[in-house]
Amino acid sequence: MEGACTGQPTGPATETRWLSRDERAAWLATSAIMISLPAALDARMQRETRLTFFEYMVLSVLSEEPDHTMQMSGLATRTSASLSRLSHVAGRLEKRGLLSRARIPGSGRRTNAILTEAGYEEVVEAAPGHVAAVREYLMDGLDPHELATLRRIGTAVEAAIDRG
Repeated sequence: MEGACTGQPTGPATETRWLSRDERAAWLATSAIMISLPAALDARMQRETRLTFFEYMVLSVLSEEPDHTMQMSGLATRTSASLSRLSHVAGRLEKRGLLSRARIPGSGRRTNAILTEAGYEEVVEAAPGHVAAVREYLMDGLDPHELATLRRIGTAVEAAIDRG
């Protein structure tokens, strides 16, 4: 093969739908966002606060719930994390007094994550810096049409992943 994304098939993979030059350029730009943006947000968050980007996302999602409580499985979905990763991070946050976990009565192994007052204060303190970083790294460089396009793209990708 000439290249992993753009080459013409020379072997048994003749049914592969290779990316065109424009598709490859779009894919590489998207890959840069997927890899570089979370890393930049995480580095900045850790410089400016006592949280990682993912910890901030967990606390932020909980802070938006009316009772600051959400079932762990729902929280994993909202933060695009595996339940295992979320459980590990929730344990760290719990040790720091930023959230607590409580088993939901009944059958099954269901657990709620509950944002503590200290956790709420931490996320409120971190939010302005996070929003400033999101604006600087992404939003402020887009015009309204690009922003709408980005939203449609994100929605379409998420739907394709959910179907997969």
